[in-house]
Amino acid sequence: MRLMAMPAAAVLVALCAAPALAQPVTTPVPGPRDPAQPPVSAGPAPRAHAIGDAGTGLAVIRLAPGSTPTGTILPGFDERLPEQSAAELGVGLASAQANTEAFLSYERSVAQASPLGFAVAGRAPQTPGTLVQTASPDNAQPITGGLTPPATPLDALLKVGLLDGSVHARWDDRLGPCVRPLADAKTSVASLSALNAIPTLPTTPDLTGLLPQDAPKPDAAGRQALIDTVKQLAAPLSRLGGLLSGTPDTGANGSLLSLPETLSAHSTVELVDLPGSPNKAVRSTSTLQAASVRLLAGTPAEIRVDVVSQPTLVALSTGDEATSAITYTAPVLRVSQGGRELGTLDAAHPKLDVPIGVAAGQRLPLVGALAEGLPKLDIGVLRLQVAQLNQKDMPIDGPLQQDGPAIKGFMLGATARLLDLQLLPTDALGLPNLPSALAQVSLGEQVVRAAAPEGGVVCAPPEAPPGGSGQAAPPRQGQPLAYTNGAYRAVPIFWTGTALLLVGVVLVAALPDRRRLAARAETRPPAV
Repeated sequence: MRLMAMPAAAVLVALCAAPALAQPVTTPVPGPRDPAQPPVSAGPAPRAHAIGDAGTGLAVIRLAPGSTPTGTILPGFDERLPEQSAAELGVGLASAQANTEAFLSYERSVAQASPLGFAVAGRAPQTPGTLVQTASPDNAQPITGGLTPPATPLDALLKVGLLDGSVHARWDDRLGPCVRPLADAKTSVASLSALNAIPTLPTTPDLTGLLPQDAPKPDAAGRQALIDTVKQLAAPLSRLGGLLSGTPDTGANGSLLSLPETLSAHSTVELVDLPGSPNKAVRSTSTLQAASVRLLAGTPAEIRVDVVSQPTLVALSTGDEATSAITYTAPVLRVSQGGRELGTLDAAHPKLDVPIGVAAGQRLPLVGALAEGLPKLDIGVLRLQVAQLNQKDMPIDGPLQQDGPAIKGFMLGATARLLDLQLLPTDALGLPNLPSALAQVSLGEQVVRAAAPEGGVVCAPPEAPPGGSGQAAPPRQGQPLAYTNGAYRAVPIFWTGTALLLVGVVLVAALPDRRRLAARAETRPPAV
C-alpha cells in the first residue's frame, strides 16, 4: 500500500492539473436545436441605432399605496427608494418595444398583449394567456386573439369581461428597424368592474375597541358618535356601509368603479421622417379610447364620468434635445351625479374631491351632492385626478447597451394617466395604522420612451467588415461567461485541497505503521 500511495497521488494530481494547464475556454453560447431555426444572435449588426418603448394599461388597482418598503439587493438603496403598494393588479397591458442593441436577435422588436399582471409586496410572477410576437425574423402578419385572465388571489378586487389582443413585431433583414410598423400592440376590454370591497377597512359593523382611546382625533364624543353611526349602516366599512357588494360576481353594480362600455389601449413604436434629413426619428405612442366610467353604479350615490377628449402620449427623439419632445393630449372628463354636474377634469383642473360621510338615521353613506345641507361625519374622500404627466430626459454619451458602440444622442420618456381614483381616509375615521390611501384605481396608465443618436437613425444596409469578404463581423459579446472544469475561477480552493491531500499521502507513506510494529513486538521471541 505504501508503495502505491505516492504513484496514485501523482497520477491524481496530473489528471486534475491537465485541464487547468490548458488554455482556459469560456462556456460557449448555445446554438439553436433546429438547424433551420434562426440563430440566437446572428447576422450583421444594423447601422441603425434606436430604442423605443410604449406601454399602456387599461386599469391598475393598488391596495394601500405607499405602505410597503421597497427591497433591493443593492446595499443602502432600501431607504432611498419610494415605498410601494401592498398589492397591485393590472388589466389589459399592451406593450411595444424596439431595441437595435439587443444581443438576442428575437428581442430587437417585441409586441406583447397581456390579460393580467399582478404583484404582491413588489413580487410579480409571470401570468399565462399572453400574446407575444418577436422579431427578427420578420412577421408579415400580426397575431390576434382573445385573452383569458387567469385566476389570481386578487379576483375579489376585479371582474374583467372579454379581452381581445393584437400584437405585431417586425424587422427588416437589410435595414433593421426601418420598417412600419416596427412594434405594435393593442388590447381592449368589453366590461370591467373594480373594488367590490375595501380590504383595508374593518369587516365588522361594530368599531368598539378598534378606535384608540388616547388619540387626539377624534375626541371621545367623536369616537362614540362614529361607533353609533356605523352600527346603523347596512354593511361594514369594508363595503362602504352597503355601497359595495363585497362579492366578485355582481358585475358593475356594487363596485367602486366600473366600465359599461369598451375601453381599448394601443401602444406603438416606429421610425418617422426627420425633416431636412434622410435619417429617421424614433417615435413611441400610447393612446386610449374610452367612453364613460361609473362610480358606485347601481346605488343612489352613482357618479358618471364621461370621457370628452381621449388622451395621447407621444415621445419623439431625433437625437437632438432641441428638436426632441414629449407631446401629451390631456383627457377631458365631465363628472356628474343624478344629472347634476359636479365638475370637469382637464389639464387646468386636474383634481376633484367628492366627500363620503355618514349621518345618524341613514342606512347608506352620503356621497357628493347627496350630503349637501345634512349634518354628517366625513369618513373619506373620493379623489379623482387626470393627467399627472411626469417627464424625464437625458443626453446619451456612451453605449446604449453594455459593450455596445459609443453613441451620442438624446433619450426622453414620460408617464401619464387617464383617470386616477383614490379612496382617502379622514381624521374623523380615527382607525389606527391606516395608509394614506385606502385603495387606488388607475384607468389608462401610459408610459413612453424614445432614444436616437445625433443626426437621427440611419436607414442603410450594414457595412461589410474590412477585407471585402462580404461577411459582416459577428456581434460583440458581453462579459465572458463562467469558466468550467479545471479552469474554473475558484481553482485556488481546489489546488489547496489537492496539496493537503498530497501532504497527507506523503505522511502516511513515510511514517511507520505503529499498529504493525506493536504486533511484531508481541510475537517476537524474547531475547536470550
